[in-house]
Amino acid sequence: MKQLVECVPNFSEGREMAKIDAIVDAMRAVPGVYLLARESDADHNRSVVTLVGEPAAVREAAVRGVGKAAELIDLTRQTGAHPRVGATDVVPFIPIEGVTIEDCVALANEAGREIWERYHIPVYLYEAAAQWPERVNLENIRRGQFEGLREEVVRNPQRAPDIGEPRLHPTAGATVVGARKFLIAYNINLNTPDLDIAKRIAKTIRFSSGGMPCVKAMGVDLRARNLAQVSMNLTDFQQTPIHQVFETVKREAERLGVGIVGSEIVGLIPMRAIEMTAEFYLQVENFSPQQVLENRLEESLIAAAEKTPAKLAGLAQPFIDAVANPTPAPGGGSVAALAGALGAALGQKVADISRKKKSLAAHAEPLSDIADELRKASQALAEGIDRDAASFESVLTAHRLPRETPDEQEFRDRAIQQALMAAVEAPLEIARKAAMVFDKLGQLEPMAGTSMLSDVCVGRMMAATAVRGALANVSVNLESVTDATFDSHVRSEVLSLESRIDESSAATGR
Repeated sequence: MKQLVECVPNFSEGREMAKIDAIVDAMRAVPGVYLLARESDADHNRSVVTLVGEPAAVREAAVRGVGKAAELIDLTRQTGAHPRVGATDVVPFIPIEGVTIEDCVALANEAGREIWERYHIPVYLYEAAAQWPERVNLENIRRGQFEGLREEVVRNPQRAPDIGEPRLHPTAGATVVGARKFLIAYNINLNTPDLDIAKRIAKTIRFSSGGMPCVKAMGVDLRARNLAQVSMNLTDFQQTPIHQVFETVKREAERLGVGIVGSEIVGLIPMRAIEMTAEFYLQVENFSPQQVLENRLEESLIAAAEKTPAKLAGLAQPFIDAVANPTPAPGGGSVAALAGALGAALGQKVADISRKKKSLAAHAEPLSDIADELRKASQALAEGIDRDAASFESVLTAHRLPRETPDEQEFRDRAIQQALMAAVEAPLEIARKAAMVFDKLGQLEPMAGTSMLSDVCVGRMMAATAVRGALANVSVNLESVTDATFDSHVRSEVLSLESRIDESSAATGR
C-alpha cells in the first residue's frame, strides 16, 4: 500500500512573498514531495503551506523549510495579528494513506531532532506527539509568544523545550512539531472593527472555555480591512461540523449587535465537510455522498483506468482548464514554461531512443549526457509553471497590504517592488532554461535517428516559443519596476536571449 503523509508548516511571514517563495522552493526541491497549496495573509503576517508525499520525503522537506525560514525571518522584527513562537511556528504531520497517527508521531520526533541538530532551533512537541498533557494544546506552548517564551524558558524548567537546550534561537525562536488528524482552518469576518467582540465570541465557542468540542478559536484584528475576525481551527469536523460553527458564531454575533460579512477557509478542506454543510442547509433526506456527481465520476474514472490505458487528452485537460479560468494566474508565463518543458521532453525521448541504436553507437555517450540534461531542464521548467503563477499572486498580495500610515505605505511600496522583481525573475528563469533546451536540441539534431528529426524540430519550436513567451512576460512586469540597475541588467539579458534564439532560427529556418 502506498504511504502518504500531509504536512502543513506555518511560517511567520505573510507580506514579503520573495521569502515565502524561497522557503517553498527549498521544500519542493526534495524528490517525491508535492505542493498542494500555499496561502499568505498580510494581517496575520503568516503563510500556510500544504505538502504531501511519502513520509521520509515529507519529513526532509519540512526540516529544510525550517532551515530556510531561519535564514530569512527575524522574529525580533516580525509582527502580526497571529500568535507565534517561531519563524517556522508549527509543523504538523497528518496521516493520509497507509500511515497511522503513531507513524506521524515518530515522524514528528525524527523531524524535531533533525531541526535541533541542523539549525539549533529548539522544538516543542504537541497534539498526538506531546510528551506532557499540558502540551497537547498548541495555545499552551505559545503562551507569551516569542518574546515571553524567550525570557521564561531560561528560568522556568516547565517551559523547557522537548528537544534541544532551554534557550530559543535568537531570531528564529522555537518550532512546534506534532502529529494530528486533518484540521480545517476556518475564519469568520464580522462587520465591526471591535476586537473585543471577536474575542468574546471566540471564548464562547472554543472548547477550552466550555464551548464546542474540537473547536479552537481566537479574535484577530484585520486592520487592512477594518474588520474583526473569529479565527478558528476545527480539529474534528465530524464531531463539530463547519455549518454548526458558522450558525453558532452568527447567533453570538447577532446577540452582540453585529453581523457576518463573510468567511474563509485557509488551506484545504475535505469534500465530506462540504457535503455535510450542503446536506444541513438543503435539508436533503437520505443524502449520500454517492449523489455527488464528482464523487461518482471519480469512482467511474478510477474503475475505467484500471481497465483501459489513460487517454492523453485527459492528462492535459486540468491545466488547460486552469488557464482558461477567468483568474490572473496561471497565465502566459506558466504556458511558456509548459511549452519549454514539452520541448525538453521531446528531446529527451529522441536522445534516449537514439543512444540505444547500433547505428548511432558512436554517439551513445553524448546522447546520454543530452538526455540527462534535458530531463533536468524539463523538470525545472515544469516547476516554473507554479513558480510563475505564485510570483504573480505575490504581486497581488503586496497590493493588498495596508497603507493608512506613512510607514505602512512605505512598507507596501517596498513589498510591491520586491514582488515585481520576483515576478520578473520567474519568467526570466523560464527563458534561460528554455534557451538552454533550444541549444541542446540543436546539438542533438545531427546525432538523432532520421525518423525522429521531426520530434527534434517540434521540440526546438516549442523551446523557442517558450523563450519568446517568457520574455514577453518579463517585459510587461519590468515596466513597473523602479530599480534602474535591475531594469538595465534584465533588459540586457532579454536582448541577449532574443538574439540567441532569432539568429539560430534564421540560420536553420526554424
